[in-house]
Amino acid sequence: MDLEARAEVIARNTEEVLTPDELRALLEREARPRAYVGFEPSGRLTVGHMVLARKMRELQEAGCELTVFLADWHAWINDKLGGDRDRIAAAGRYMKEAFVALGVDGAAARWRWAHELTDHAGYWQRVLTIAKGTSVARTKRAMTVLGRSEEETSLDTAKLFYPAMQAADIFELSADIALSGLDQRRAHVLAREAAHAAHWPVPVAVHTPLISSLRGGGRMDPAAGALEHKMSKSDPFSAILLPSPKELIEERIRGAFCPAREVEGNPVVEIARYLLFPARGGLTVPREARFGGPLRFESPDEFLAAWRAGGLHPQDLKGAVGPALAELAAPVAAHFERHPGTLADWARAAGPAPQG
Repeated sequence: MDLEARAEVIARNTEEVLTPDELRALLEREARPRAYVGFEPSGRLTVGHMVLARKMRELQEAGCELTVFLADWHAWINDKLGGDRDRIAAAGRYMKEAFVALGVDGAAARWRWAHELTDHAGYWQRVLTIAKGTSVARTKRAMTVLGRSEEETSLDTAKLFYPAMQAADIFELSADIALSGLDQRRAHVLAREAAHAAHWPVPVAVHTPLISSLRGGGRMDPAAGALEHKMSKSDPFSAILLPSPKELIEERIRGAFCPAREVEGNPVVEIARYLLFPARGGLTVPREARFGGPLRFESPDEFLAAWRAGGLHPQDLKGAVGPALAELAAPVAAHFERHPGTLADWARAAGPAPQG
């Protein structure tokens, strides 16, 4: 794969790359760039994570050395799973298997835990170097990654360390590329600013789109720190968790928010656009002959044009997206059927799952 092809694969179906010129320069000087993506082990993956999983695979295909960072300390700081380290560790083990089931090359990837970094004094020197160059106001603006909007009186001091730690992780892992959903953009910009100030190598930031909540409503403006609209594992009824049976996936899609003609904030349209088209190369919408017969879209642009023009009914779209998404998610269910132990450990640690 030549440089142009590698750059195209890395940038394909992303919301932004900071910056395309820096990515090209990186690929010119590095045959095997080091890419990093970090996750709090705090619950089950959702179908929204499938967008990132695809990009993780594409980074590997483009010749990158991928590090998947399981941020157990960050989940503890963020009070995930009650701050119970054993439960967080069980979530991390499940998360690793789920990404492998989604096609990430687990043997080629490096799987690192935050506690491996926090054991070293040099890590904390890096954290403090970043913190000393960052105002408290700037730190609070970057704290939207916590998924919180706490008042100052209720915010424990440990959470103020979170943005500097997330930035430090990138440098401690020697990452050339930082991958995330668009919700973590502020943390990556903070890392890039810190790199410029400290004369460290500046990481390229690659941000994938977010899938909206199945419930609809709320705001999702990552630039403004508003993420209420994001599909979230903390609200299982806004999401489709992995693994889920085919019947549940189709049921959730049938009941999902899907206003006609609307694109922004429409989870069914986003699933088609960001998951099904990249994976399947097109979308077939079955329709009865009396409604015009089946439709076939070969590109997202063709699909979006028809949708905006009102040429596709929401129920018809849901009838296409539900089964196609279930097929795309089937390898996760199959994996955990063959290897139930890790998911069972996670279920025991997490407690009863909500139904519905």
